[in-house]
Amino acid sequence: MAEDSASIRSLRSPLGRVRGMGSAKGGTHHWWMQRITSIALLPLSIWLIFSLARLMGAEYVVVLEWIGNTFNAVLLLAFLTAAFHHAAAGLQVVIEDYVRDELKRFAAICAVNGLAVLLWLAASLSVLRIAL
Repeated sequence: MAEDSASIRSLRSPLGRVRGMGSAKGGTHHWWMQRITSIALLPLSIWLIFSLARLMGAEYVVVLEWIGNTFNAVLLLAFLTAAFHHAAAGLQVVIEDYVRDELKRFAAICAVNGLAVLLWLAASLSVLRIAL
């Protein structure tokens, strides 16, 4: 009964009431990138786990030679790129869902993305320095 009286008072249609509450298109790219990076991380993670398991107890020079191998360096860079992008995108979703204050949400997303870029850059430059 209360619902009927509320709908009588409002002449707007259900579509009219939800219009302007946010875009249904904006998250599609974000959603797809999250799926693509997770799919890429599956084989890359398996490769990395097995590779690191084989390197357990290896000398420092052997590890440097392993990173210096072009194939390993490329896969390691792909892993780092996918992992940092996936982590930043996932944290952004959590922040968007749970941080209500718009300014705090914006600051937190900027901080997460900035930190992800800085860490990715440091890790990637380290791999490139060893590999080149």
